[in-house]
Amino acid sequence: MPHSQTSAPRDSRAGVRLARGASPWLLPTVATAALSLARARRSGAAKAVAVPATALAAGMLWFFRDPEREITQGRVISPADGVVQSIMPWKDGRTRVAIFMSPLNVHVNRAPLAGTVTSVEHVPGGFVPAFNKESENNERVVWHFDTELGDIEMIQIAGAVARRIVPYLPQGTKVEQGERIGLIRFGSRVDLYLPEGVEVAVEVGQKTVAGVTRIDRD
Repeated sequence: MPHSQTSAPRDSRAGVRLARGASPWLLPTVATAALSLARARRSGAAKAVAVPATALAAGMLWFFRDPEREITQGRVISPADGVVQSIMPWKDGRTRVAIFMSPLNVHVNRAPLAGTVTSVEHVPGGFVPAFNKESENNERVVWHFDTELGDIEMIQIAGAVARRIVPYLPQGTKVEQGERIGLIRFGSRVDLYLPEGVEVAVEVGQKTVAGVTRIDRD
């Protein structure tokens, strides 16, 4: 099996930064933790708040991490960290690869191929768990990329906890493969539609790493 299909993260030595779009959740949490810690020695109430607030702030910092990645060479790479939930042939000949993102995964999504963003459409909807079949009607952002393989569709789907999708790029933007394109706060699901004739290299239950795991097979 080609080394490009490995699922192990290959983060560069540049370290980890925080994801764009995290501040509305992160800043109030960190501020509350810092304030309660500062007052904890003089106030029993502040001390009681400090422990859960600090734990929550630490969790937020973990949730919104955005590590640098050594991008894999290959035609199609994973747009998301997570687990392959399903691989489904579509009526139009394409194959849908659905990747479930848990709250413990990195939430930043990346471009599966180099190309041009031809459309970014926000579609209102519900917020049922992303592993539920009804999640097909959840809130989502639908991306289309003009690539060397033709039109590539990718959908960011919100879930029961993830109620905000933050696109980073507007229509008309040229993207490099593996470039950051958006954030789903607190995980959910990303669907990638492979063109007819492109063979899938991953399997249901396999872990994927955005920018690292190869999705198609030569």
